[in-house]
Amino acid sequence: MAQIIGGLGTSHVPSIGVALDKGLDATPEWKPFFDGYQPARQWVEEQKPDVAVVVFNDHYNALFLDRVPTFAVGCAGEYQPADEGWGPRPIPPFQGAPDFAWHLVDTLVENWFDPEVIQEIKVDHGLQVPMELFWGRPEDAWPVRVVPIFVNVLQYPVPLPSRLYHLGKTLRTAIESYESDERFVVLGTGGLSHQLQGARAGFLNPDADRQFLEDIATRPDELAQWSREKYVETFGAEGAELIMWLVMRGALSPEVLVRHQHYFVPASMTGAGMILLEEA
Repeated sequence: MAQIIGGLGTSHVPSIGVALDKGLDATPEWKPFFDGYQPARQWVEEQKPDVAVVVFNDHYNALFLDRVPTFAVGCAGEYQPADEGWGPRPIPPFQGAPDFAWHLVDTLVENWFDPEVIQEIKVDHGLQVPMELFWGRPEDAWPVRVVPIFVNVLQYPVPLPSRLYHLGKTLRTAIESYESDERFVVLGTGGLSHQLQGARAGFLNPDADRQFLEDIATRPDELAQWSREKYVETFGAEGAELIMWLVMRGALSPEVLVRHQHYFVPASMTGAGMILLEEA
């Protein structure tokens, strides 16, 4: 059967992609941020996962207000980078894992989830940035296939944190029941604290960000019981994206090894960071 080897939590701030495209990763402003990802990139290179399940939200690039699925699973064979207003970024398309994706959809339905099934869609910085942070920028093809899980965290009503945690546990069931010897890594993306509009525009909460990086490893059950309002109050309206990390954490064992964590503030008005969790 297939195997989960670990989980990665990370911000997916669009300015990270811009910094990479412009070659700014070694500048004084950006180097501390990118240096913090090196241990995780080395781990990925050593572990060589076959499939990355990436939990993220589209930012009104491929999905708009005319259709807002709470959960959607990409079952396509390929995902092209989305054009977010300045042309598609110079990165290869992402190869999908449709056989597992359909198995995941079936497992979700058997466990009382009703995801939208997507067979053709482009993916924006929510998926692009995490992939490049952990796998670098390949010349021709990514060394790992992806299964995107889209979550609505933009348009009211967003799902409960506990629901996302349960989704992660169901994802684990799907992976462990998949007849394959492939190795899976799960990425939870978004955050950390930020708010881009309204009376609290520019809001950051570094103390809460650092505490979240501790709690996602050791006390995920508590984070799963938070209300949606508490996430918004603590991390900002857009910082509530952090509930997507609960899918990653729910897919892992209760006891995990924290191999690395990193925090940087601010990145484009956003507290940014990552964590690498390995199956114990």
